[in-house]
Amino acid sequence: MQLLRIPTSLSIALLACVLYLPSLHALSPQENLMKITSDAEHGSLSAEIELGARYMTGDGVPRDLTAAAHWYEKAAQRGEPNAQNQIGYFYQAGIGVPQDLGRAMHWYQLSAANGDASALVNMGVLYITGTGVKKDVAHAASIFENAARKGNGTAAAYLGDIYYFGLLGPADIAAAEKWFEAGARMHDPIAAYNLGSLYSVDPAHPHDTHKAVSLMRRSTADGYVPAIHSLALLLINHPQEEQTSGEARSLLETASAAGEWKSSIILGILARDGRGVPVDKRAADVYFHVALLQGGKPAGDLLMKDLATLDAIFDAAQREAILREAQAWYTQHSQSTKFIAKNIRAQKLFPLPQSTDIIRDNLAPGQTAQTSAKEAPCTITHQPS
Repeated sequence: MQLLRIPTSLSIALLACVLYLPSLHALSPQENLMKITSDAEHGSLSAEIELGARYMTGDGVPRDLTAAAHWYEKAAQRGEPNAQNQIGYFYQAGIGVPQDLGRAMHWYQLSAANGDASALVNMGVLYITGTGVKKDVAHAASIFENAARKGNGTAAAYLGDIYYFGLLGPADIAAAEKWFEAGARMHDPIAAYNLGSLYSVDPAHPHDTHKAVSLMRRSTADGYVPAIHSLALLLINHPQEEQTSGEARSLLETASAAGEWKSSIILGILARDGRGVPVDKRAADVYFHVALLQGGKPAGDLLMKDLATLDAIFDAAQREAILREAQAWYTQHSQSTKFIAKNIRAQKLFPLPQSTDIIRDNLAPGQTAQTSAKEAPCTITHQPS
């Protein structure tokens, strides 16, 4: 089970997905788009944001990141804070515009000054990673705390990570838990996941499976993939917890399709051992090869023995067919994400390319938190045999 992961993108930018105008409901989709475009071209701020969101997500138009950036920057230039934050991330990541970290910080500062706490989070990320500015964890923590005080739950989750991993001194699980709780109260899925991880896998914290399941369900409802994986494991390992028939497997399939290689391993274990499904060694081998494609060396290190054992069951033609099937599945599900948007027009996080864990990747060489190396990465009560 994975602990304290960070979302797919470093951006916490908000999508301004509002119903454009009630009268547009009577128009056809094409007429609707034509009116929005015309209004944006004539200076309607709401239409500019709507058009930027449409081009960003490919909603009713071909996805065009350059056009999305154009319309968001137009709205940003007119002082709209969410658009300022979004175009800031575009400049940070080079999405639809040339990468320019100076302009990214400029837009984040303007957005924050105009009241968008998400821009503060993005500024904090730049300081904690040393991206375009001198790395300064203390300043990042101060920025995150400011954003959390303004009601941003993700800032609270990041601040909790800083204390959990001891980036400002000795690791402080009590302080981390306080901030995770604050973020969870603000309905942040990352904070709820982190808190649920404390209650389920952290050896230095009392465990409460029922509370952990509740927290993971809250995070899962918001589409946070690490929580989807962890909830499945909790339900498998604690069958006394309330769950629907086949729920754990369905969760694993969802997380696997989102790129979570550890979920693919668990699906392979279930098929290999006949847990909740008939024993199917071939399906297990396919799942393990999918996990290898998804996870690379970490997955390979964990699966070395399993793959050798299962591959030996099949002849050369069968093994080649298994590899083709795994590759075909992986090709169809190759985009990895930390969030699954259930409604593209209501999502708060764009499906931007996956980022790594900003906290763990910025630990000093040899520096670890007291529990950071003690995750239960993909166990069902035992490691793959």
